[in-house]
Amino acid sequence: MNLDIYNNLKRGVESTYINLNPIQRGGVLTAEARKAVLEFADGYSVCDYCFESRVDLVQKPPVRNLSADIAEFLNMDDVRFTAGCRHAKWAAMHMVTEPGDTIVLDSLAHYTSYLAAEANQLKVVEVPHNGYPEFTIDPQMYAEKFEEVERKTGSLPALALLTHVDYRYGNVADAAAVGKICKEYGVPFLLNTAYSSGIMPIDGKKLGVDFLCASGHKSWAASAPMGILATTFEWSQQVFEKSTIRGDWSGRGFTKKEVALFGCSPVFGAPVMSLMASFPAVVKRVKHWNEEVENARYLASQLERIEGFHQMGVKPTEHTLVAFETFPFYEVSATTKRRGYFLYHELKKRKITGVHPGMSKNFKLNTYGLSREQVEYVADAFIDIAREHGIKVGAST
Repeated sequence: MNLDIYNNLKRGVESTYINLNPIQRGGVLTAEARKAVLEFADGYSVCDYCFESRVDLVQKPPVRNLSADIAEFLNMDDVRFTAGCRHAKWAAMHMVTEPGDTIVLDSLAHYTSYLAAEANQLKVVEVPHNGYPEFTIDPQMYAEKFEEVERKTGSLPALALLTHVDYRYGNVADAAAVGKICKEYGVPFLLNTAYSSGIMPIDGKKLGVDFLCASGHKSWAASAPMGILATTFEWSQQVFEKSTIRGDWSGRGFTKKEVALFGCSPVFGAPVMSLMASFPAVVKRVKHWNEEVENARYLASQLERIEGFHQMGVKPTEHTLVAFETFPFYEVSATTKRRGYFLYHELKKRKITGVHPGMSKNFKLNTYGLSREQVEYVADAFIDIAREHGIKVGAST
């Protein structure tokens, strides 16, 4: 066993680099959160004054206040912290469905939505997207799928899940329309906001949401693993049901512990404290969402000046996560020693990271939180790389 490999751990990405990684932009910590992480880095650091056996009820530091304030921020009624958005989805499904039930979900859903269903022994029926190049979800298809499920099984689906912003194309789905359909049919509605809440305004009640799942480390400037499960008064007692088990010999019980959260949310230190420290900035930053989208649209317009480059998904983009087809770079990769890795190295030379190593035929990136100057630098870098490899670039408009 070589323990030396665990010494002097470094990420390999310098702080001066511009990071375009789609899953990381919304999770960049604020300065306040970085301080909090150092202060609360020890495992159970939040639990010094835990008197009620649950981290969400701790008052010093003010975790209980944070729960209430996040519920208000999302216009929901009750909030718990989870080990990521995927845990929140699993928990909601686990508490409101039965094994063998059918749920309806969008065909752009994150893989963890499928696995959460599988782990809960649920059947899934997909709402198809409209295919290349937009890949959009028609909300009305939820009604059609609800009726299809009812015809086949004799009952409506146990749950509907919509991915508010999909991780492949950055399309913003019409959650309010799906929420309205769910209310009309009486189907509980779970909205995955891993790429929306925390960076753009979200009003759960206006969207007709019963369960809202969020990712702290993707979109709330928090350290991983950090998730949020929010719900309404109508569902709170069922979703956050408390333990009733008793030891048959000892008689031990755990009546304050919540079943779906394994008793106490597993975010006892740095994750919840980084979320707390970033929360004031998050409340402010969602008000600037339109400016963020404008930056992404600018970058898309500049990259499409490169011959053969095409933005996929809805145009102009409505989100900062943007996907591109880049066949000319793929052709270049066939002529270089580094093959598809040439783009990764070309960008790294320019102190840009986040485009997945080996990707050249298509890739996605995220401009969230970058200044306009940084976005312009990124656009110029891609154009320089194209020109250096003999790819035509159109005039700026």
